[in-house]
Amino acid sequence: MRPEILFPLFTPVSTLKGVGPRVAPLVERLAGPIVRDVLFTPPTGLIRRTATTSDRAVDGQVQTFIVTIDAHLPPQRPGQPWRIRAWDEHGFVTLTWFKGHGPHLERQHPVGARRAASGKVERFGSEIQVAHPDYLLDADKAGDIPLIEPVYPATAGLPSRTFRKFALEALERAAPLTEWQDPAWMAREAFPAWREALALLHNPQAEIDLSPMSVARRRLAYDELLAHQLALAQRKATKRAHPAPRIQAGALSDAAEKALPFRLTGAQIRALSEVRGDMASGERMGRLLQGDVGSGKTVVAMLAMADAASSGLQSVMMAPTEILARQHYETLAPALEAQGLAVILLTGRDKGSPRATKLGALADGSAAVAVGTHALFQDDVAFKALGLTIIDEQHRFGVNERKRLQDKGEGAHLLAMSATPIPRTLELTVFGDLDVSRIDEKPPGRTPVATRAAPTPRIPEIIARLKAAAQGGAQAFWICPLVAESDKIDLRDAERRAASLREAIGPSVGLVHGQMPASEKDAVMQAFVDGEVSVLVATTVVEVGVNVPNASIMVIEHADRFGLAQLHQLRGRVGRGARESSCVLLYDPPLSETAQQRLDILRRSDDGFEIAEKDLELRGGGDPLGLKQSGFPAYRLADPVAHRDLIAVAADDARLILARDPDLTSPRGQAVRTLQELFDWKSASPLHDAG
Repeated sequence: MRPEILFPLFTPVSTLKGVGPRVAPLVERLAGPIVRDVLFTPPTGLIRRTATTSDRAVDGQVQTFIVTIDAHLPPQRPGQPWRIRAWDEHGFVTLTWFKGHGPHLERQHPVGARRAASGKVERFGSEIQVAHPDYLLDADKAGDIPLIEPVYPATAGLPSRTFRKFALEALERAAPLTEWQDPAWMAREAFPAWREALALLHNPQAEIDLSPMSVARRRLAYDELLAHQLALAQRKATKRAHPAPRIQAGALSDAAEKALPFRLTGAQIRALSEVRGDMASGERMGRLLQGDVGSGKTVVAMLAMADAASSGLQSVMMAPTEILARQHYETLAPALEAQGLAVILLTGRDKGSPRATKLGALADGSAAVAVGTHALFQDDVAFKALGLTIIDEQHRFGVNERKRLQDKGEGAHLLAMSATPIPRTLELTVFGDLDVSRIDEKPPGRTPVATRAAPTPRIPEIIARLKAAAQGGAQAFWICPLVAESDKIDLRDAERRAASLREAIGPSVGLVHGQMPASEKDAVMQAFVDGEVSVLVATTVVEVGVNVPNASIMVIEHADRFGLAQLHQLRGRVGRGARESSCVLLYDPPLSETAQQRLDILRRSDDGFEIAEKDLELRGGGDPLGLKQSGFPAYRLADPVAHRDLIAVAADDARLILARDPDLTSPRGQAVRTLQELFDWKSASPLHDAG
């Protein structure tokens, strides 16, 4: 239950002075629906105002003048600004307003009045101009103009300075709270108290105060990380407290492993051992199997399924798309059926009598393994004895979808799989409620993908080579990047590229993009898998895990727009067969230094985990790791890269707090409850689920 001291922060933003029906939606868009969201929106910049005179004004700087109004110059025709000509003892300064400003300026600032005018200086030859001054006050009130002013996010209709007023009022509503952080840790880090840190956050005095590394920001970031890690640790403890069937390694998996045409890698053996340890414990498994594309995660999952069958239990594997589900089925079914286990594929395509037959086999237990899509968690799907749930690319499913599937078995174990490499330093934030197994070895015999970068002017040469390769039976992907600002531009560019490739190569060029119906997209992908399409142009990231062994060429346009991890995942679509494979990274010259470093790393390494760590080091703006697509939590104050040293400390602190005080009843425990309510990271919150 939320403590009363937090009530003022959990009221709607419309309770802030000046936030009426028109402004409230703008504030919600920038910050969120409640006062706490405004409080947790830090300034992003700093304006320094210097006093000056017209003869010393500096173009581009924000400066303050003491002037006398000399004349009002109304616009002579539509579209022209209203101008005020003002002067000081050194010359003239022109103040200009566009759109709607007019005679009221003449009434408020009559000729002869002395004014303090402050804003960004623009020089046009010898003329000094300030467009839309930030301040225009009586000269006697010049002291009211701040010398240092924080800049907040803004949007049309809600300028930064107005948002700052709301942020300062939100700060007034924040009462000092009982300390939840460990005193020795606070002293070591020189952290201020929570309320003091917020005051420093909203009143920066220098650029260093805006940095994620400022002491106030680190303090608040740690609070957010600790609240999240507590929720994850509590969720993990709740799952473990749920009794689960004990599954032992059995003869079926031994036989299935011996029948494999290859030997397991050391990493696969280690991961399988960890999975088996969990399944035999009697506690509910919650484990993530993380491995690069082609590292052999599915084989580990298959052997775990065979163990479940040996114990008389059923298994289910759910994939985000039908084509992936079908590929998993084609991998698993022959190996498991050879051991006498019935495997069914259930997707949205199954209707009527065939679907009823499959549902019957799951309900009576005659089918030991089900592979499928969202169709698996529908209400009419029932299992006789579901013991193991496997979810591929688990972040592609909602929390409730994953839960609905797992709840079809009493205490069913959960094995999640992901081919998105997350740096170790960030694993705790994404998968803090799961144990993690890493498959960090590739199976022997994998052909490395030759990677090279080429400038876009060489596209005609690359198309010519692509045509020759396609005529020789090779298949290729051609990736056009997402253009976040406009799906239409994105689609137009892809359609144009597909058309130019068809002109050069012929009709066997396919196109998939985000606006296609799923069934149409699947049909094109299947045609590519079947070899009917030789070159596939895609606007979206080609499905993780899609296996087309004959595809040996990957061309990525504007590779400099992608993060390293994303480029590596795309490259992983090729190099799965016997053909020598290549990846061409096209870029618009000249390359920035960071982009050059990224491409160099890709050329040197094919280790997804190493690449993810390097991506972290080279991190630029935006989301270069593709973290949002990986189920990454939406932090407000913590920067998972800048504050990665705090993540492990927060995880250890959370474990220690709960080990000593599981019900949070001690004085510190009660303060920690307030922290959890403040950040709203609930142990079962679907909004913030990261596991």
